[in-house]
Amino acid sequence: MNKPIRKIAVAGLLIMLLVPQSVYAMHIAEGFLPPQWCLLWYIVDIPFIIWGIRSIKKQVVLNSKIKILLGVAGGFTFLLSALKLPSVTGSCSHMTGTGLGAILFGPATMSVLGLVVLLFQALLLAHGGITTLGANVCSMGICGPFLSWGIYRLFTKLKVNRSVTVFLATALGSLFTYCVTAFQLAVAFPGANGSILVSFIKFISVFGITQLPLSVVEGFISVMVFNFIQSHNAEELTALHVSKQPE
Repeated sequence: MNKPIRKIAVAGLLIMLLVPQSVYAMHIAEGFLPPQWCLLWYIVDIPFIIWGIRSIKKQVVLNSKIKILLGVAGGFTFLLSALKLPSVTGSCSHMTGTGLGAILFGPATMSVLGLVVLLFQALLLAHGGITTLGANVCSMGICGPFLSWGIYRLFTKLKVNRSVTVFLATALGSLFTYCVTAFQLAVAFPGANGSILVSFIKFISVFGITQLPLSVVEGFISVMVFNFIQSHNAEELTALHVSKQPE
């Protein structure tokens, strides 16, 4: 792996450790969900985590050079999801960073990287929580990456420009993460007369105000990072079957 990619990984790690953090964010907070829902989302995550571990092992065996690229994907996710902006709700909003990793390594791998990132954020930054870790992994580490990966593959087959494809995949994947979070909150806390739909509309309306522009910004950032990796690590991307797409 070349020096520029190593520098990105190191810089990302330093920023993660040095940037001041607030204790509030749009990850579902510790103790916020009822116990039965915490357990349910943990159970939902298990098969994806197992699949992800197997996927990572397989990819590393086939090409050991991707290890640092895995670290870059994890660092990128940590960095973007740890940088929080004030929200109109009095909480904070943030990007996810998982779409880029899903494009590079597939959605299964991002379930594991998402778990690691969210666990560190819960333990070190009070960002999210342990009881709600299952729910947060499901939305940010599984659902968002799956949509990003699906959009990337679909637009690849349709021969859409690469930058446009990466932008749409990462931006919509980020936005979808918060659609899932809104659903998780809605089923746990139904609205009037037990209406999940009313509750979902309430949560998604609040999230949408800040997440829509942030998702657009994430799309542009992801395109720039992807193009940088493409220019310096074309061999690795070819081995990962990522670069077979028109310019």
